[in-house]
Amino acid sequence: MSTLNVSVVQTELHWHDPQRNLIEFAKVLTRQEGAMDLIVLPEMFSTGFTMHAAEHAERMDGRSVSWMVETAEKRGAAICGSLIIEDDGSYFNRFILVRKDGRVEYYDKRHLFRLAGEHEHYAPGPTLRNFDLNGWRIRPMVCYDLRFPVWSRNRNDYDLLIYVANWPDRRHQAWETLLRARAIENLAFVAGVNRIGTDGNNSCYIGGSAIIDYLGNYLVSFAAEAGMATATLDMEGLVKFREKFPFHLDADEFTVSPSLVEQ
Repeated sequence: MSTLNVSVVQTELHWHDPQRNLIEFAKVLTRQEGAMDLIVLPEMFSTGFTMHAAEHAERMDGRSVSWMVETAEKRGAAICGSLIIEDDGSYFNRFILVRKDGRVEYYDKRHLFRLAGEHEHYAPGPTLRNFDLNGWRIRPMVCYDLRFPVWSRNRNDYDLLIYVANWPDRRHQAWETLLRARAIENLAFVAGVNRIGTDGNNSCYIGGSAIIDYLGNYLVSFAAEAGMATATLDMEGLVKFREKFPFHLDADEFTVSPSLVEQ
């Protein structure tokens, strides 16, 4: 498919209240009109960014993933976002993508936010992952991963880079700057979805969700308001730009540990 309709959802999150959050997201999606291929929700969209992993973790057959499956099938679009998932005795900040036919794929957040003690409550993901959706190659990332450009480096293996986040206002300039940098340096579209409001730790979030093209231009841009917006990404334009300006051919060579790259 030459185009991909990507919809980003920016809202407040109700602290430690999955049922209320799922109801609110359902309301937002019901109001949305127009074609959608992929719906992107924030990091830990059912709970907010919490270190209470044991108390709020779900399994892959739990309520929130089941809601994602039902929503994808109902809306006829893939849906993604991160949840707290317990898997084989460990807790993960897991980016989950559910296709409209109900198939589920995931990526576990690699870089855990030390300043909040995330590394003490969650296990780091072991591998990079790419998803293929309608012929588009998608690289999923979660929040703090944004600060580590090697992990996000495009080696001609993705077309769209997604960051789902709970990125606080006091570091908002970094969020905006790094999203644009990742798009430009990787010759790829970038979708970054943040939340708004105040969480149970009194951290404040002012949104700034965006969809950015490979030139660093905003296709969708939110301030601190709640809402949902869709951008149509054009593969033909991306391919032509890469052919005319093949900056990637001059990129530095490097290796990532084989254990961190999905085969």
